[in-house]
Amino acid sequence: MRRRTFLAVPALGAAATATLLTGSAAWASPPVTYTNSLIARRADPHIFRHTDGYYYFTATVPEYDRIILRRAATLQGLAGASESVIWRRHASGDMGAHIWAPEIHFINGKWYIYFAAGRSNDVWRIRMWVLENSSADPFIGTWVEKGRIITHADTFSLDATTFAHNGTRYLCWAQQDPAIGNSSLYLAPMSNPWTISGTPARLSVPTLSWETKGHKVNEAPSVLIRNGRVFLTYSASATDSNYCMGMLTAPVTANLMNPASWSKRQQPVFRSNAATSQYGPGHNSFTVSEDGQSDILVYHDRSYRDISGDPLNDPNRRTRIQKLYWNADGTPNFGIPVPDGVTPYRFRSYNFPDRYIRQVSFRGRIDADMTNLAESQFRMVTGLAGSGTVSLESTSNPGYYLRNRNYEIWLDKSDGTTGFKNSASFTRRAGQADPAAVSFESVSTPGRYLRHYSYALYAQPLSTATDRADATFHLE
Repeated sequence: MRRRTFLAVPALGAAATATLLTGSAAWASPPVTYTNSLIARRADPHIFRHTDGYYYFTATVPEYDRIILRRAATLQGLAGASESVIWRRHASGDMGAHIWAPEIHFINGKWYIYFAAGRSNDVWRIRMWVLENSSADPFIGTWVEKGRIITHADTFSLDATTFAHNGTRYLCWAQQDPAIGNSSLYLAPMSNPWTISGTPARLSVPTLSWETKGHKVNEAPSVLIRNGRVFLTYSASATDSNYCMGMLTAPVTANLMNPASWSKRQQPVFRSNAATSQYGPGHNSFTVSEDGQSDILVYHDRSYRDISGDPLNDPNRRTRIQKLYWNADGTPNFGIPVPDGVTPYRFRSYNFPDRYIRQVSFRGRIDADMTNLAESQFRMVTGLAGSGTVSLESTSNPGYYLRNRNYEIWLDKSDGTTGFKNSASFTRRAGQADPAAVSFESVSTPGRYLRHYSYALYAQPLSTATDRADATFHLE
């Protein structure tokens, strides 16, 4: 089975600030689960995992008046971590209003926070600014204002992020172009962590229908370098339920300053989902799981669609996290914003390791090349039949469960009856062909296990080694 390795890459004497992963596209990584939402009323979330093993979290607060910082040894631990205010807006003048989208990075042995801010007397004069802290611990020491990032034009600009690639540190950001009036994406090399050099390249302009709902917006870039490519995600449209994520891609060997090196995905890679009650997902960042083996998508959204008034005045964007999966061709598969609560698993066949449990027209089966990721994601929840059992709830159809219906496995909506609860419950067992994996014994028909046969799922007794292999699955 192909595996990938994660590599911390130094650049310009610094820890890389884009997550850089090497190796071929991996079908498998160990399971990780988290509980959403992670942190209430924290938008534009940025999580940085430092070499000290801690996760550092910052985000926009709804008052738009300060920059906060949290730290925890685990991603879930950020939810209950104490929060420090490390900087407050100025009482007048520049940096006096709309304190937005802070990102924390560690470069050349120092901490930096990039953020956007307006003037106290002109709140929409948004520009990008930088703080520096030379202490090893960003919670102590002094945060020094390094000043404004000067770009090619003195116009609305925000959402600065930085990454290092092939020996060059870059800044990527969103800025209004006076000629076209849109918030577009720009890239430039940096001469130091608060100064760009050369002429910026404009990488993307919002022209597609899903980029121009409410407002014409490309903003909030974030970079992930993986599988021989540089993936640059961004957010588009107004900050209501229309908000969504797009993606640009360039080969790692390309000249990133040449706009022709980049291709734009013509459809959003992550968007609102009414079935899971998640609306306006975006302004993402990337981090890695505690074991370093899984990519984690960090983003904000709301749990409701309808907003009264300006969405920027609605305080309830919240931070969420979920595992990022990868297609066989080495491209990221974002899936859908999963329901609130515990995040789901995928179940990979033991003896057909490129195939996963999924549902097609509500019939359970195993299939390969799962581009429709959510059809192969299930939450393993406390069994409907009670303690000591588990049920497998669909991610794409919350409230629907895999169940034993006349020895065939179907995805059905719970009707609340005892019969349904028993047929949709299983006893989790050690994998019948591999004790490190899992198998599921039917509660309604003890002695029968969930297994595949000709790629369809059944509840059947196990008598041969092949039967046992067919009934064994690895969690991802």
